[in-house]
Amino acid sequence: MFRIRRIYDDLRPVNRDALVQVQQILREQFPALNPADIDKIPELLRNPLKHGFRAILYVAENQRGQVRGFALLSYDPELGFAYLDYISAAKATTGGGIGGALYEHVREEALALGAVGIFFECLPDDPALCRDATILKQNQARLKFYEKYGALPIIGTSYETPLKPGDDNPPYLVLDPLGQPGLLCRERARPIVRAILERRYGHLCSPGYIQMVVDSFGDDPVRLRPPRYGKQPRAAAVPRLGRTRKIALVVNDRHAIHHVRERGYVESPVRIRSILRELEATSLFENLAPRDYPERFLTSVHARDYVEYFKRVCRNLPAGKSVYPYVFPLRNAARPPVELAVRAGYYCIDTFTPLNRNAWDAAKRSVDCALTAADALLEGYRLAYALVRPPGHHAERRVFGGFCYFNNAAIAAQLLSAHGSVAILDIDYHHGNGQQVIFYERADVLTVSLHGHPRFAYPYFSGFEDETGEGVGKGFNLNLPLPEQLDGVQYLEALHKALKRIGRFRPTYLVVSLGLDTAKGDPTGTWSLAARDFERVGRAVGALRLPTLVVQEGGYRNRVIGINARNFFVGLWQGALSEAEVAPSNSQARKVRP
Repeated sequence: MFRIRRIYDDLRPVNRDALVQVQQILREQFPALNPADIDKIPELLRNPLKHGFRAILYVAENQRGQVRGFALLSYDPELGFAYLDYISAAKATTGGGIGGALYEHVREEALALGAVGIFFECLPDDPALCRDATILKQNQARLKFYEKYGALPIIGTSYETPLKPGDDNPPYLVLDPLGQPGLLCRERARPIVRAILERRYGHLCSPGYIQMVVDSFGDDPVRLRPPRYGKQPRAAAVPRLGRTRKIALVVNDRHAIHHVRERGYVESPVRIRSILRELEATSLFENLAPRDYPERFLTSVHARDYVEYFKRVCRNLPAGKSVYPYVFPLRNAARPPVELAVRAGYYCIDTFTPLNRNAWDAAKRSVDCALTAADALLEGYRLAYALVRPPGHHAERRVFGGFCYFNNAAIAAQLLSAHGSVAILDIDYHHGNGQQVIFYERADVLTVSLHGHPRFAYPYFSGFEDETGEGVGKGFNLNLPLPEQLDGVQYLEALHKALKRIGRFRPTYLVVSLGLDTAKGDPTGTWSLAARDFERVGRAVGALRLPTLVVQEGGYRNRVIGINARNFFVGLWQGALSEAEVAPSNSQARKVRP
């Protein structure tokens, strides 16, 4: 088993370790490669346009974080083409679909960027150009692999001319047009070929050689070799655009088991159904099944004693019975009572969030959904949505409350923080006290919350402007408490302040705690946002152009909750993807010019 993820920089230990492994694969699979080309890969990610290309790196990792393969793609935004530098599996890796999975990722990325195609070099499958029978067989297998995707050598040019007369195995220039209609015209091909030769091989190729090759592109349009290993490319010749153009949707498939049928308990299953019904009317989403994650992800942000208590008390309660906290430890907190139900107040901040037999299973599944959606960002999706209940943003390190048991957004942010800096934007009507407490002393996770002022809004005890963080986290918590009566225009003014702070932080990932209880008529709020306001909010958030995970929090006016959710995501998609450059086998290694 392996997963594909994109590496944006070398700022985190997990990314640096992956880059070291990528460099080792290069040394093993490309022994003739210039060591300087291997050493500069981290710099390509840090300074994407220094060398005239934007570097895009995907790695295939197993569950232990071992890199089993990688693909490095370069994109030229001026000329609008992509160049596949390397795609290779690790030396000891055979089969398993790693090469195909990596290549499908870079094809999807290139198409989303608007590239005219992917160019790369492949050694020849012509016996006249390759005299070694063993190498010839390897070359044939490699070109057969690419041909399945519609990638074919460009013919009728002098590209295969050896640098030294008589040299064996000169490479073809291969073009994958990404299933797009139309052929590459000569006037566009020539500057692309010049860019490839000058930037990649300028230290080897003389100006006269480069000019000779460029001038040889005389066909208009350029010609691709007819398929040699099959009649037609398979359907994969047209990349799917799920990861780069769709919103990954992960729904808690066990949320309905947590149905508290008591008067006044507004956090009900109908909320999810109402949202799903509206989302299905769009074509923006791609459904992903939730994965199961071990409990260590819970204890990455929550105290172990709380996690163990919550699990044990839920398991011991009879079906259909709910217990509400009613005794709180103002004195002798170090001596909790033996009875688990009475002990609930030691871990809760209110009297209306119940414990019952299904609460653990539903809450744990919400965490699984948030982590699945976070992993989707690591795997190349730009937008992901964890549609969950119970919600989570009121759950602190060792307490639950506000219908929340585990902090789904914080646990997902903790996972993402291993791969880059994270900003959490909480746009629920109520203060995101859980994220604030969990990350209050950290500088790698910025927490920002827009909410009703704690003078009148739950949870009442946190969310004040002067709560800005402690220690190294000082200045990395921003609260924007807002007045009791607020319309969409006023809300957007506050939101822009929040987004400016996030912009200055320059995070790698954004986590949005989405509360739809800011809507007009919500039974838990006092504001008056309408559907058009949610669309504007989504568009403004999307305009940050960050890999973004949205985690569902509150929102209890079921008649409009779905409509408001749909408008938010339409705006988010338009802001992030509609006009944006979409940025978050055996060795298919290709020998570059010697």
